[in-house]
Amino acid sequence: MASEILCSRWTTLIIRELMCGTTRFNDLRRGVPRMSPALLSKRLKELERAGIVRTAPSQAGPMEYRLTEAGEDLRPIILGIGFWGQRWVESQLTLKNLDPSLLMWDMRRNLNPKPLPPKRCTIQFQYPELPPSRQNWWLVVDAGNVDLCGFDPGFEVDLLVTGSLRSMTAVWMGLSIVRKEVEAGRLELIGDPQIARAMQQWLGLSTFAPETRRVQ
Repeated sequence: MASEILCSRWTTLIIRELMCGTTRFNDLRRGVPRMSPALLSKRLKELERAGIVRTAPSQAGPMEYRLTEAGEDLRPIILGIGFWGQRWVESQLTLKNLDPSLLMWDMRRNLNPKPLPPKRCTIQFQYPELPPSRQNWWLVVDAGNVDLCGFDPGFEVDLLVTGSLRSMTAVWMGLSIVRKEVEAGRLELIGDPQIARAMQQWLGLSTFAPETRRVQ
């Protein structure tokens, strides 16, 4: 019965999003971008019936989804799957199915504002090989808050990061580092030199990036 609840497609990813602090339907969609809204709604209802998720009204208006005690009890299991994947899933297979919205959403969530100057910082990421509608992304860091924009927010760009989605994903996964990708010509940083030098420190890496890979 536990397998019937947890092993349906996308379910563990939904639970992971909730564990990372996502509570609203539209934000859950951004965390699982390849899942249709109808299927996401269906899975959330199934998890609610199973006692893993509960709904609660929020002061801002939209209904919020939160893990119950049973849902929180899944944390070591869900994280364990991720750490196992980082150790044993071949990186070349992982880097074949790339999604800029998923990458940028996780970078936004894990970005560390402390190494950045104490002002509003706008960092643009550009992936030239993608279709025009998916090439450009902006992270806006202001007073410790990080927003992700898929359209130009209208602020002066402090740093422009240009390169392939594959290179940026490799850095995010901990398979490479910013300096190595820049030296190889796969990433280009244009703008504030202080922000550029500190990129490896402020960049939001995957939760599983520190795990040592053991793929044979």
